[in-house]
Amino acid sequence: MSDQEHPSRRLILKRAIAVGGLSLSVPHATPLFAQATATPTPQCHDGDDPTEPAIEGPFFKPRSPERVDLVEPATRGRIYQLEGLVLTRHCRPVAGVLLDLWHADENGDYDDRGFRYRGHLFSDAAGRYRFRTILPGLYPGRTRHYHLKVQAPRQPLLTTQLYFPNEPRNRIDEFFSPQLLMNISQAPALTSARFDFILNI
Repeated sequence: MSDQEHPSRRLILKRAIAVGGLSLSVPHATPLFAQATATPTPQCHDGDDPTEPAIEGPFFKPRSPERVDLVEPATRGRIYQLEGLVLTRHCRPVAGVLLDLWHADENGDYDDRGFRYRGHLFSDAAGRYRFRTILPGLYPGRTRHYHLKVQAPRQPLLTTQLYFPNEPRNRIDEFFSPQLLMNISQAPALTSARFDFILNI
């Protein structure tokens, strides 16, 4: 489809990607994310399939804290910025979407007692989200991944996982899906991982 056929949809996406920073409720969100942006995921098209669900796994905990920065003091993990858009199947941004993130630490361990590397936020008016976290470590039987629960207001809950490209264990992990690969953009001080969620609405 050409830009002339759907100018409003294209303009919305271009403006959403171009604007830096998120208008989140966390007071320190802006300085945390005044860094370079990631390469966008493949462009949304009208009628695209919704984001594929994946297993929850055994380590989910409800009532995570609302925060954009999950990085622990003195971590040895590489800092990652996980970001993207939440869109409808017709490529319209969705505001106020809950995104609940949890993952292993740099040693491949999940925190079952507290909320290390666990947190949630809400997409902004342009459908954008952004977490600051780390590259998760490996643990037996799995490739590297992030877990997320994504839910728009008054809509069904999506539980899924996001994967890293070029990971050797992607070939042997029975839960891996190429449809859930993030786009990675490297920078000296920060690596960005981008994934745009498409909800079945």
